[in-house]
Amino acid sequence: MQLRYQSGHTSEDYVTRQAWRFASLPCCPLHPKGGCGFARHGTYRRCAPAGTLIARWYCPLGHSTFSLLPDHLASRFPGTLAEIEQVVDTVDQSKSLEAAADAMRPDFVSLTSAVRWTRRRVALVRTVFTLLAGMFPSIFQGYAMRVADFRRAMGCSVVLIQARHLARDTLPALPRPLGFMPPQAVDGGRKPRFQQHMGTDPPPLAG
Repeated sequence: MQLRYQSGHTSEDYVTRQAWRFASLPCCPLHPKGGCGFARHGTYRRCAPAGTLIARWYCPLGHSTFSLLPDHLASRFPGTLAEIEQVVDTVDQSKSLEAAADAMRPDFVSLTSAVRWTRRRVALVRTVFTLLAGMFPSIFQGYAMRVADFRRAMGCSVVLIQARHLARDTLPALPRPLGFMPPQAVDGGRKPRFQQHMGTDPPPLAG
């Protein structure tokens, strides 16, 4: 189970200062009164950013592990929230998703793989934006489903990082890359897919 670690570090500072060493989880989320053998359980490594480790704990009685994920990292998805958001912002400002993918594809063998990589991130962020708009209409009403508009609405440079604080009480029920909702197996074990519009200029919310 993932839990929020409000470290306040950038991805670079988190690695340089080895901030996972200072992460603290004082009691077991399943047994707050103790008696379950809850203890620190080392760390696990994230592929990116390089050198990133995540602190982990284990509850023997509940047969469950718990990890503290810092705010800058995407949940159940590689990379940082800022990196994912920047991909979507590039799509927002491009004439098409394909054009954006082509501009961002130096590490990809083909345009097809770049489009697939880009579309996946756009779909995830569009889903998160839709949920945020429904949860906090007083903040987002009247704004289009674009990164630049959400940044203006929240007065921040990275929406997804700020949104993790804004929606902190509901993170267990929100999907990746923002929230910590575990993947659900449906239809013979296949994970659900969010069908969201992925054009460059989604329509604004109804006023």
